[in-house]
Amino acid sequence: MKKLFLLLVSVFTMQVAMADNDKPVTFEQLPQAAQAFIKQNFADREIAFAKVDKDWFDATYDVLFTNGEKLEFNKKGEWKEMQCKLNSVPEKALPAAIVKFVNDKYPGAKVISIEKDRYEYEVKLSNFWEITFDLQFNVIDLDRDDN
Repeated sequence: MKKLFLLLVSVFTMQVAMADNDKPVTFEQLPQAAQAFIKQNFADREIAFAKVDKDWFDATYDVLFTNGEKLEFNKKGEWKEMQCKLNSVPEKALPAAIVKFVNDKYPGAKVISIEKDRYEYEVKLSNFWEITFDLQFNVIDLDRDDN
């Protein structure tokens, strides 16, 4: 029993030690898909910093541009989040259905942030509307945050 307890304590200690494993990376060390996405959609921005955060079974990559915009990618290089609060997320980087919905319902508003996970997209607009879409791009929630 004592050996099992010591084993569990050492595994937990290793996990805590590795949980905060941020390391700076170069553009070339990003996954190929992330590099291509940046070149295609954010080529005019200068990268200030990039890092990888590795967990036991997963990794995420963060890219911060000199203008304050931020991208987050999963280990495959697929975008998870785009924050462009001073400008707007380039339309060509967004799913076409979201661009169409925003242009139809909120003309003049720009997408300043978008986040996707396994179940939904969360979109923040420059006019303070927050829209949640399911993976089929149906609106499942609307909220206005102008506080």
